[in-house]
Amino acid sequence: MQPLGRVLIIAGSDSGGGAGVQADIKTVTALGGYAATAITAITVQNTLGVQAVHPLPAALMTAQARAVLDDIGADAIKTGMLGDRALVEAVAEVLAGARVPAVVDPVMIAKGGAPLLPPDALSVVRAALAPQAALLTPNAPEAAALTGLPCETTDDLRRAAEALLKAGAGAVLAKGGHVAGPRVIDLLVTPEGETTFEAERIDTRHTHGTGCTLASACAAGLAQGLGLTEAVGRAWAYVQEALAHAPGLGAGHGPLDHGWPLRGRL
Repeated sequence: MQPLGRVLIIAGSDSGGGAGVQADIKTVTALGGYAATAITAITVQNTLGVQAVHPLPAALMTAQARAVLDDIGADAIKTGMLGDRALVEAVAEVLAGARVPAVVDPVMIAKGGAPLLPPDALSVVRAALAPQAALLTPNAPEAAALTGLPCETTDDLRRAAEALLKAGAGAVLAKGGHVAGPRVIDLLVTPEGETTFEAERIDTRHTHGTGCTLASACAAGLAQGLGLTEAVGRAWAYVQEALAHAPGLGAGHGPLDHGWPLRGRL
């Protein structure tokens, strides 16, 4: 029997339900895990974009995380939108004390273009958070911001991932969705080598929360005891199906179908 797998999600709330902790909870649950949360920020958003972001006090996030870890515990931690520098610093402290694998999704910009991480927090992500990641999951713009390297091609993305490995990340899943071309190519780069995940690009505007979903699916796999490559492979396949089954909600960047694995079981 597959282990339950407890995942502590440290991320912001998405009122539209397509990304953030809402997407994370749905994903972990659909994959058979148990999701707990420490909320970092409240956002006002829907498929048309982010109207407001309100970071919560760092001490409140820490208190939520400690409450979960001291009682329920966690087999993995997933971080997403962190909101401001103080929150990034506090999350780095939580990770240091938790001693379980961390999947760090360095969320910087919303799907609609709204900034979700202030510039003064980037150096803390780079120096204090990324080196604690068992898996770092940047998209091309995030990889470029973290390394200062161009990320216009798959080869660029590979070089950026290798630089992030050298900077201390345990492994890097460099996501190629922003790289032009008919196929999407993501690269899992580890000290042992590289694994490529590739598929035809799905022509859809319903991609909101793709990064959150992929990272939380990876965290669920690690929490359940899967090896890194197996966890990422399962997560990648889950997201492909969630994209293909997107319900078409909203007039903008709509959500995925996080519950697709349950359809045949109800």
